Amino acid sequence: MTVTASRTGRRTPSGDGAGSRAAIRSRLGRSRGELAPTGREVTRSGAELLVEALRQAGAAVIFGIPGGASLPIYDALYDAADLRHVLVRHEQVAAHAAVGYARASGRVGVCMATSGPGATNLVTGLTDAHMDSVPVVAITGQVPTAVIGRDAFQEADVIGITMPVTKHAYQVWDAADLPRAIAEAFYVAAAGRPGPVLVDVPRDVAQARVVPRPVEDVTARYRPHREGNAAQIAAAAEALQGAERPIIYAGGGVISAGASAELTRLVERTGIPVTVTLMGKGAIDEHHPRCLGMLGMHGTAYANYAINEADLILAVGVRFDDRVTGRLADFAPRARFIHIDIDPAEIGKNKPAHIPIVGDAKLVLAALVERITAPPQIEPWLRQIQEWRERYPLRYRQGDQVIKPQFVCETVARLTQERAIVVTDVGQHQMWAAQFYRCREPRTFISSGGLGAMGFGFPAAIGAQLACPQRTVVALVGDGGFQMTLQDLITAVEWRLPVKVVIINNGSLGMVRQWQQLFYRQRYSHVMLQNPDFARLAQVFGAAGRTVRRPEEVEDAVAWALQVSDVPVVLDVLVDPQENCFPMIPSGQSVKEMILE
Repeated sequence: MTVTASRTGRRTPSGDGAGSRAAIRSRLGRSRGELAPTGREVTRSGAELLVEALRQAGAAVIFGIPGGASLPIYDALYDAADLRHVLVRHEQVAAHAAVGYARASGRVGVCMATSGPGATNLVTGLTDAHMDSVPVVAITGQVPTAVIGRDAFQEADVIGITMPVTKHAYQVWDAADLPRAIAEAFYVAAAGRPGPVLVDVPRDVAQARVVPRPVEDVTARYRPHREGNAAQIAAAAEALQGAERPIIYAGGGVISAGASAELTRLVERTGIPVTVTLMGKGAIDEHHPRCLGMLGMHGTAYANYAINEADLILAVGVRFDDRVTGRLADFAPRARFIHIDIDPAEIGKNKPAHIPIVGDAKLVLAALVERITAPPQIEPWLRQIQEWRERYPLRYRQGDQVIKPQFVCETVARLTQERAIVVTDVGQHQMWAAQFYRCREPRTFISSGGLGAMGFGFPAAIGAQLACPQRTVVALVGDGGFQMTLQDLITAVEWRLPVKVVIINNGSLGMVRQWQQLFYRQRYSHVMLQNPDFARLAQVFGAAGRTVRRPEEVEDAVAWALQVSDVPVVLDVLVDPQENCFPMIPSGQSVKEMILE
């Protein structure tokens, strides 16, 4: 039998609520005794069935670390040469790498850990996947069923712990249920609004031998609504055609739905300007003349002014994050909202929608484009936006003594022709990268958006490089975040992954220092970092390393890093420690309080 649990509230895949373990067991109508082999059938272990189910689900790469409770699964993996298992050095890295793999490729990422501390170390990465709607399947070993709930060695209630941060969680108590659980996990993770799913496997279940049985249709109980309502789409088209100051506000849902082409067609059919979220970077070519770049706390001033003065906002694949809206009551106070999202729970959650449309962004945008018969008359609005663009551009001043971090981001963009996959960590460098690296295509900007998890960048870059071995992958990280997961340099060396790690090294937890400077009277409490020599450290691991101290060295160093093809590269770029990231809308405030420089 399979004990299932789903998070309460939104996103219940079964559509009939979580239910108690007893109720679910009763509904399944099976007991372990019914499945015992008679001696004549061919039996397989639970671990063997699990590995075969992974293969059937299309898994190609698994990031993980073995342990006592997961040993039967790893024993079965020993014979699975077609499944690449990447042995990382910390389970948090496994989860972040699975996220990077999924976001770069569009496929489901897979991570694996043993019970107890192995499973709990996955939680940060699963929470990140949950916040950013990334399809990940996590498989955890568990103590034997006979001692579950008895505080056994390395026991943790991983179902209870992860229920709030997963889309669904299974604890499998019957080996014969493992194929169905894995198949369902992959389907649920990717269907509708993507998210993480956990499958917990007690050791005796993995060891038990059973007669395999066919897997039922796993789509039967969870079929998200994908087609938008035709009348609401028609109303949206009419509203867009009649608007005087419309804006499109596009998020990560456009990318996960594969709707970039449809978004671009809508922009070009209507001429309406578009702004993107951090998660939505790449949803449209940011060099498109109608693209205003990123909005929000550190977005462009002209994008923020435009959305604040809009009379109609088409929000697609977004959740009205507080880093975008600031003080919610003052966000776009004169606008009506059209909100498109695959998850009905998002519609109206933070901002009421005048025209709500539940559905897949790709299908809805395609239908919306067909409904547009004439573009809106918005020439005065476009002139106003252009005036804001010219008056408030992104800017910095690069002298000849100290390296500005924005210059590093621009140099990476120029030398890669903005065709690399850029993965960031979290902090000032993340926002500078979002501002100065303009993406040309989807799935090329990967960052921890909702959770803001320091330590995310480098592991996610490992995952992205394994997913896309032919692409250039650049990890733009801070000196603080990189130290949280840098031990996995050895993993990248072992797999000969040429990830380019560019450290924006300002000797501090830079964003925290900026906040302390601006809002805590320059009381710099515990933010200054004593750093190792990152270049030498990289060399000790077997990677290539170089320190960059002066502005004239930056271009040559980045060009050198881009040419290394068989090992990871670490560029330690010593930047201006006093540089701050602007524009900035202080937390909980509005566009009116935006600090420009």
